[in-house]
Amino acid sequence: MVARRGRVIVVGALLAFSAGWLVIGLFHVWSAPIGGWLPLPAMCLIAAYTCGQVTRRRDLPAPTRRFWGWLAIACLDMTAAVLSNAWDALGSGIPSQRISPLTVALYLAANCQVMWALLRLPSWQRSRADWIRFSLDSGIVLISTGLALWHFSLRRMELWSSHTGSALSIFAIVVVASVSMITFVKAAFGDGGRIDRRALHLLSISTAVSAASGASAPLLIAHQPYLSATLLAVPIAVFGVELAAFWQLGAVAQPLATPARTRRSSLSPYLAIAGIDALLVGSTLHRGAENELIATGVVVISALVVARQVAALVDNGRLLRTVDANLTQLRDYQRQLDHQVTHDALTGIANRARFEQRITERLADGDGFHVALLDLDDFKEVNDRLGHGVGDDLLKAVSRRLCEHVRDGDLVARLGGDEFALLLAAPSGADADTLLIRMAAAVHRPLLIEGHDLLPRISLGVTCSQAGDTPGELLRRADVAMYAAKTAGGGRRASFDPVMDRIADGEARLGSDLRQAVTRGELFLLYQPIVELPSGALAGVEALVRWQHPEHGLISPDVFIPLAEHNGTIVAIGRWILEQVFAQVKAWQLDLGPRTPGTTSVNISARQLREPGFVAEVAALLAENDLDPALLTVEVTETAVFGTGAALDAVRQLHALGLRVALDDFGTGQSSLSLLVSAPVDVLKVDKSFVDGVTLASTQAVIVEGLIGITEGLRIQAVAEGVKTAEQAERLHQIGYRYAQGFHFARPMTAGDVALLLERTPAGHC
Repeated sequence: MVARRGRVIVVGALLAFSAGWLVIGLFHVWSAPIGGWLPLPAMCLIAAYTCGQVTRRRDLPAPTRRFWGWLAIACLDMTAAVLSNAWDALGSGIPSQRISPLTVALYLAANCQVMWALLRLPSWQRSRADWIRFSLDSGIVLISTGLALWHFSLRRMELWSSHTGSALSIFAIVVVASVSMITFVKAAFGDGGRIDRRALHLLSISTAVSAASGASAPLLIAHQPYLSATLLAVPIAVFGVELAAFWQLGAVAQPLATPARTRRSSLSPYLAIAGIDALLVGSTLHRGAENELIATGVVVISALVVARQVAALVDNGRLLRTVDANLTQLRDYQRQLDHQVTHDALTGIANRARFEQRITERLADGDGFHVALLDLDDFKEVNDRLGHGVGDDLLKAVSRRLCEHVRDGDLVARLGGDEFALLLAAPSGADADTLLIRMAAAVHRPLLIEGHDLLPRISLGVTCSQAGDTPGELLRRADVAMYAAKTAGGGRRASFDPVMDRIADGEARLGSDLRQAVTRGELFLLYQPIVELPSGALAGVEALVRWQHPEHGLISPDVFIPLAEHNGTIVAIGRWILEQVFAQVKAWQLDLGPRTPGTTSVNISARQLREPGFVAEVAALLAENDLDPALLTVEVTETAVFGTGAALDAVRQLHALGLRVALDDFGTGQSSLSLLVSAPVDVLKVDKSFVDGVTLASTQAVIVEGLIGITEGLRIQAVAEGVKTAEQAERLHQIGYRYAQGFHFARPMTAGDVALLLERTPAGHC
C-alpha cells in the first residue's frame, strides 16, 4: 500500500514539474529544452508497472485483468511515442513543435489500444429510459466538445500545421477525444463490479483534459517553439492512468459492500452548456451590439432552462427520497416476515424450515456433518404439573444452553413441542460426540423457574450425513436413534445404526398388531403368587399381562410393554387389564369367599397416571363390581411418580379411594428415599437385581438389609421380588422380610390355577 501510494506521489510530482516547466516557459526561454521532456518517459513506465500489478491480482475477473493489461501496453507505446516526439522537437538542434508521422503513429497506436480495451468491457443492462437519458446527455457533450474543438483547433488547421509540420496531429487529437467519449460511455454503462467506477470516471476526465490541452496548446505557445503541447497532454493522461490503477488496486483490497446506486442526473450536459455559452459570449464580443444582445439572450434563456431543469430534479429527488424511505420500511417489514418464517416464535432460534434449508445447503457443499435430534424427557409432566408458562420458560432455557455451546457453522433449531435439532459442522464422529456430551451436560444442570426446582433430561439421537441424503432422511435417522435412546431409559445418547431401521420396521408392524390385540382377544392375564415367609402361604397375587401373537407366538412383556408406552396403546391395554382384574377379583369373592387372595396387585403405567379422568375410571370400576378397595393394590414405578406432578396427584387420589399403593422395582430408577415420605406408599417391592446377591457378601445384600430397616421404620410392607432359590428365601426371612414372590414359590398362573392353589394351601394375609 505504501509503495503504491509512493508511485502516485512520484507521478503527481512529475506532472507538477511538467506543468510548471510549461507555464514558466511561456515567459522564459529555457536554455536546455530537454529538461521538460525527461519526466515523460519515467511517468509512462511507472504507470505501465502499476497497471501490470493489477493484472497479477488473481482475485479479479479475467475481463478486468485484460483491460488493465491493455492499458499497460498502451503506456509502453506511449513511452516510445514520447521519446520519438522528443527527438522530433529537439533532434535537429533547433527546438520546434514538429511531430513526425512515426510519432503520430505511435500516439495513435497507444490510443487505439485504450479504445480496444474499453470496447471489450462488458456493460450493465440498462432500461430504455436510461438509454434515452444517456443519449441526450451524450449528444449535448459531443456537440459542445465538437464546437470547442472546431473553434480552437480545426478552424486553425493551417496555423497548427505550420507549427507541427503535419496535419496528422489534428487527427491524433480527434482520436484522443474519441477515447474520452468511449470512456465516458463505459463509466456510465460499464460493469462496476469488474472495473472500479472511480477509475473509469478518472480515465474519462484525464483523457478529456489531455485532449483539450493538446488542442489548445498551440494557441498558447505559438511564439515558443521550444515548448510542445505534449509536455502537458501526456503527463495529464498518464497521471490519470496511474491514479485509476491505484484506485483499482484499493477497490480489490477493500471491496464495496453493495453496488453504487445509479445516478439519474449528470453534471456533464450542464457543464457542456456552460462551456458553449462562454464560447458564444467570447466569440461575439466586439462584433456589434445586435450580436452581443442575441448572444446574451441565448445565454440567459439557456440558464433559465437549466434552472428549471434543476428545480425539477430537486423535486424529483425529494420524491425519490420519500419513495426510498417507504421502500426501506417495506424492506424492514419483509426482513421481519423472513425472520418469522425461518425462526421459532417462542425461543427465537431457527425453526424446522430454516433447519432443513441449512441441511440442503450443507449437502450441496459436499462437506460431512452431523444431525442430532433431542427430546426433553417427561416434558408433558412439567406442563401438566406446573403449567404451560413454566414449560415455555424451560424450553427457552434449554435453547439458550444449547446455543451457548455451538460453534461457527453449527445450528440449533426447535422443530416443535419439546423437540430440538442440531446441525453440527464437525465431520468426525469423535468431534460430534464431544460436543454433544458437553451440550447434554449443560442441559442437565438444575434449573430454578418461578420457584420450582427442575432437573431437565434429554434423550438424543445422532446421525452422520451421507451421499444422496435429503433433509427428511437425515431427520428420520436421527429420530430413529433418539427413539432408541428413549427406549433404553432416556437421558442418554444413541448414534444411528442400520440395525435400528430393521428394529424400527419390526416394531412398527408389531405396534400395528398391538393396537388390534385387545379386540382380537390375543391378550390374557396370568397371576403370580405373593407368599408369606417362611410358611409359603399365599398372601396375594400380581396380575401380569401376556400377548399371544398369531404369527410370532408368545411375546415377552419386555418387548410389547415399552412399545405400548411409546405408541400410546398402553392406555387401552391398561383399561382392559383393570376391567379383567376387577371382574376376576369379584369372581373369586363369589367362588372362594374368605379364601379370596388377600390382595391383587395390578401395574399402572406412567402414561395412565397422566391420563385425564383415570382416577374416575378406577372409581367407576370399583362401584360397578361392588369391590372392597382394600382387596386391590396398584403398583407404580418410582420413575412414574418422582416429583410432585400430575402422576403423583393421581396416586394420592387412588390411595384416597382406599386402594393400596406399591412402589415397584425400587432401586432401579431415580431412587429417592424422599419419595417414600412424599408418596402414599403402603408396599415397597425390592427389585430382583438386589435379591440376586442377597446370599453373598455383596453391595446388593447390604442394600437389601438396609431397606428392611427403613420400611419397618416407616411402617411400609416390604416384598422381595424375583426369589429363585430356597437359600435366598431363607436369607430374606433371616434379615426380616415377611413377603416374597418369584419362581422359587410359583410361576405366573391362570386364575383357575390360583383357585386350585388356594384350595390346597392355607391362605395368608398381605
